[in-house]
Amino acid sequence: MKILHLNSKYCIWVFMNALDICKGEVMLMTDEGDCFNLRSKLSQIAGIMSLIEGGKMVNAKIHCSNHEDESMLSNLINLKQL
Repeated sequence: MKILHLNSKYCIWVFMNALDICKGEVMLMTDEGDCFNLRSKLSQIAGIMSLIEGGKMVNAKIHCSNHEDESMLSNLINLKQL
């Protein structure tokens, strides 16, 4: 599992575009216990909205069922090993 740090609008755009080419399941888990399957556009939007609290980005955890997806996302955005 990796920690997701999205710190700009650009990172969010890159992340959402990268999700479209993932082959497996990508799950977003917030510190509040919310879990979103990011294969769905609706879940992507809801998940990203849950990361923005009062205009400030918060951290979340990402779990990829496919190791290639995790590597690709790690290279595109700032994912750190948990």
